[in-house]
Amino acid sequence: MKLKHVLFVALLFCGLTAQAQEVDKAAVQSQVSAAEKAKKDLAKVDTGDKAWKFSGSLGLNAAATGLVNWAAGGNNNINGVAYTHLRLLYHGNNIAWDTNLDLEYGLSWIDQEYDKLQKSNDKISLATKFGWEFKKNWYLTVLGAFNTQFAPGKNYNGTADADPMVSKFMAPGYIDVSVGIDWKTSVNGADFSLYLSPVAGRLTTVVVGPKMNQYFADKADYQKAGMYQLSAAEEAAYGATGLEYALKDKYAVWRYNTDETTGKVNKSYAKNTRAELGLNIKGAINYTYKDFKLQTTLGLYTPYAWDRTRVYEEKATGDMYADLGTGATFPEATYKYLGFRDNNRRFGNFDVDWTVNLSYQFLKCLQVTLSTDLRYYNGVKIANKAGDEAERVQFKGMIGLGVGYSF
Repeated sequence: MKLKHVLFVALLFCGLTAQAQEVDKAAVQSQVSAAEKAKKDLAKVDTGDKAWKFSGSLGLNAAATGLVNWAAGGNNNINGVAYTHLRLLYHGNNIAWDTNLDLEYGLSWIDQEYDKLQKSNDKISLATKFGWEFKKNWYLTVLGAFNTQFAPGKNYNGTADADPMVSKFMAPGYIDVSVGIDWKTSVNGADFSLYLSPVAGRLTTVVVGPKMNQYFADKADYQKAGMYQLSAAEEAAYGATGLEYALKDKYAVWRYNTDETTGKVNKSYAKNTRAELGLNIKGAINYTYKDFKLQTTLGLYTPYAWDRTRVYEEKATGDMYADLGTGATFPEATYKYLGFRDNNRRFGNFDVDWTVNLSYQFLKCLQVTLSTDLRYYNGVKIANKAGDEAERVQFKGMIGLGVGYSF
């Protein structure tokens, strides 16, 4: 009996051992499968190099000056500027999509008798680039851009006289659409971009509605100053009315119409846009280091146009004539040279737009900002203090300390 019992126990132990081995083998296979799946899932985990990146800064800068018996003179004033600079970037699957939005608006209150409240800053700028990477760091790109302002702008003279209107929403407005090649790279936290487009369209707009035209024509102080007052004959000849005519003339949204027989020239302001096709070059740098941010863009544009026909104005009558090479003479004593018929809008003459935005955030909510805008537009005439009009470099700078947030 004892031997039977021993054999029975031995057989039972062997069976249990075999079963345990089968269980252990299945468990190991299950663990191996789970490890393989975890490895694949781990490869999909985002390690920090996200496809979408959203960054920017926004805030409010303010300053105030108070003077009491100040011998050097001056006025009490309060200044405030609200700003937003945003960037949304997508980079993945051989696609790069970069969108930038810059908004600024500022007002100044000055303790003086006239023009107490003045606009100090006004900007709407939207640009987007969509590119396909056909070679490392090289993209076939479509670019679109839109630039204008929020509110009417004036030349404040600080007197009881009417302040001339010099701009408004969509007057001017600049719309750019182009196709080209974009080179992108990133070095030590800085994103660099250089874009070249040989097929670039630019639309310059000046849009003034009939109600606004009529409002300024009927306003007493503008009538007294003789601003925006055109006769019916002048409106018919120009194809535009008071304020509309003034702004289109300022931003070169007009065309020369020439009688090829007599050479007589007339300006036409009938259209609200000036359309051009040209060459566009644009560079950009975006850099972030801890709480410091830099955004800068440089844009250059030149149209595919060339017309160096000279235009003269007869001093006695104000009539304009083009030198068509027929042998007609235009002596300086009786004619004033106005320039070329293309109004300097020709290939090789570049429009320049250069913006710089710097910001540094400290104490979590306080921010120091510096922004500059430099522009030079061919054909856009700006008067100096003596009243002489010419193409000039435009510059605007703003430095401020205020409440802000960067991300």
